Amino acid sequence: MTRDHVLNVEGLTLGYGERTVIDRLDLLVPPGRVSAIVGANACGKSTLLRSMSRLLRPRTGQVLLDGEQVHRLPAKELARTLGLLPQAPTAPEGITVSDLVGRGRNPHQRLLSRWSAEDDAAVAAALEATDTVGLADRPVDELSGGQRQRVWIAMALAQQTDVLLLDEPTTYLDVSHQVEVLDLLTDLNRTRGTTIVMVLHDLNLAARYADHLVALADGRLHAAGEPHAVLTEENVRAVFGLDCSVITDPVSGRPLMLPIGRHHVAAPAH
Repeated sequence: MTRDHVLNVEGLTLGYGERTVIDRLDLLVPPGRVSAIVGANACGKSTLLRSMSRLLRPRTGQVLLDGEQVHRLPAKELARTLGLLPQAPTAPEGITVSDLVGRGRNPHQRLLSRWSAEDDAAVAAALEATDTVGLADRPVDELSGGQRQRVWIAMALAQQTDVLLLDEPTTYLDVSHQVEVLDLLTDLNRTRGTTIVMVLHDLNLAARYADHLVALADGRLHAAGEPHAVLTEENVRAVFGLDCSVITDPVSGRPLMLPIGRHHVAAPAH
């Protein structure tokens, strides 16, 4: 089992140039749980994740991991605890799948240390978990978008961190592979206790798989909590500007959002 780490942000303001994207945000990530960040396009979801992984420095406020500012931690030390799968990662030209996944072991390599049986086992387990064993010897740039996404997830798994941040991990995946990836992340959380924070566009998948939802609107925290408390008709209207009906998912028992468009109206109650 992993160690529970406390990841939180205090008074966080982020931006690019003169544009403010996140404004004075306070957020506590529940340790050992699965959290999903949701919100409309350009509301700051990816920007928040970048700052939580120290890729973006705050204008004001701080990101804390076990009470220490992430921007002050040595890079390799942080990478042994916290892993990130960004939204659009790029691989070196010509690199094979096995070599790319093996790079997830870099934070665990010490000066003058050799590749170990433990490293081999971590890479093999990551390839197996993501159904990419058959791709191990292929160049990454020859793969389809969905295959590449699963390979990047394998690299993140090989890193074996206690906290894993993923920016839209289901991008490029068909629905069956979306479910497989989210099942895999749930397994990782339940068997190893990994704290998982992911940005998801699909509200219903977020509500089904996350223990904790974080809804952003215009760079601010609009709501946070268990799915039934966050995925409400009022919150969907406020965050997305969308009318909807929220019912109980007959499969998971979680809330299920049914959008209401101009060409569809809610059926009258009986």
